[in-house]
Amino acid sequence: MTRKPTFVESLSTIIVMVVIVTTGFVFFEIPIQILLIMSSIYAAFIAVRLGLTWQDLEKGIAERLNTAMPAIFIILAVGIIVGSWMFSGTVPALIYYGLDILNPQYFLVSAFFISAITSVATGTAWGSASTAGIALISIAHQLDISSGMAAGAIIAGAVFGDKMSPLSDTTNLAALVTKVNIFKHIKSMMWTTIPASIIGLIVWFIAGLNYHGQTKEQQVQQFLTELSTIYHINVWVWLPLVVIIICLLVKISTVPAMLISSFVAILVGTFNHHFNMIDGFKATFDGFKLSMIHQPHVSSNVKHLIEQGGMMSMTQIIVTIFCGYAFAGIVERAGCLDVLLEQISKGIKSVGTLILMTVVCSICLVFAAGVASIVIIMVGVLLKEMYEHLNVSRVVLSRTLEDSSTMVLPLIPWGTSGIYYANQLNVAVSDYFIWTVPCYLCAIIAISYGFTGIGIKKIYKKTFN
Repeated sequence: MTRKPTFVESLSTIIVMVVIVTTGFVFFEIPIQILLIMSSIYAAFIAVRLGLTWQDLEKGIAERLNTAMPAIFIILAVGIIVGSWMFSGTVPALIYYGLDILNPQYFLVSAFFISAITSVATGTAWGSASTAGIALISIAHQLDISSGMAAGAIIAGAVFGDKMSPLSDTTNLAALVTKVNIFKHIKSMMWTTIPASIIGLIVWFIAGLNYHGQTKEQQVQQFLTELSTIYHINVWVWLPLVVIIICLLVKISTVPAMLISSFVAILVGTFNHHFNMIDGFKATFDGFKLSMIHQPHVSSNVKHLIEQGGMMSMTQIIVTIFCGYAFAGIVERAGCLDVLLEQISKGIKSVGTLILMTVVCSICLVFAAGVASIVIIMVGVLLKEMYEHLNVSRVVLSRTLEDSSTMVLPLIPWGTSGIYYANQLNVAVSDYFIWTVPCYLCAIIAISYGFTGIGIKKIYKKTFN
């Protein structure tokens, strides 16, 4: 590279990307992957102006993709576990008992807690949304509860659990980048996440009161009958869930734990439901299919529920990650992100301004890149010294990074999480946006703490006379 980019050049890469993505996606419904590639072409043009070669850009993209590989492994494992848990009847069993037990008035509150617990146990919000989330959204349909409300509570719970889990990739990444103990990081996040979640629970409780008694009793009973006909719903269907919890408790990594649980699920489907074991392995690749069951006729609702999962169901999200990281890798390699963040950091004089800038920079970058990992790395590395300069503990930085990236990510239609949740739950981002209350409140609470001093841990340097 012969020179550094100017501030205008750096800013133009973000502006052009936002314009291309917003215009193409919102007005012309062009696939987000193509729009990200188009944005990458402009970023590459700027990079070439700075003296970078195509080989330099390839290296930058490869380095970014290397940081994404753990997340891609989890995504593929999620596809495997969803397909196998459908084969074993684990997810259908969750739906069966959920329909039998859940009260429509408390459904939204219950959905939050169920998703949160699943995320804490598995360390992945995506896995929670694809297992418990699919079950819960199906229950919501049967109870005549708004899909947007249900998806909002499910996603908020999944992201909350993800943040609180020491197994989460973004939680570990934020702690790693800011060089803080992961459990101190999780403890610090409670300052913003718990108040935001309490407000969300109040909203969901009040909204749920409108659904008193509005159940479709006949349809629900038909749904339960069909599930009990297809699957032998007994204690064995819970074995895959028990196995994954035990694996995580004994500190087996997330992906191996999910694969072990999936293998157990195939055994359960084979010996408990008398399905073909070969079909079980096929389900992990291409998803569970109606052709794999012994029931000749099923309703469209049941068909929509059980035909889920498989690694191939994750190809869209993986392609999106590749395209998003292509743009991010080029912009980072060209030095544009460094220039932007350096310029922004010059105006920071107080703790409140520092946290405000952390939130603004993180949200702008996460809207631009559509992924949280790059934001955590870039903003965390560049602003870490500013926190130390103002005697603010790095745990405040680590939690603020997650408040304004991990929590916000599900709200971006072209982001990896937005696309993932919309596809898995079959609910548009615009429909669930307002109901994911903690997702947008965490950043607001973080900013208010910065200017009031609440929850701001200070560090004091020792002085010697």
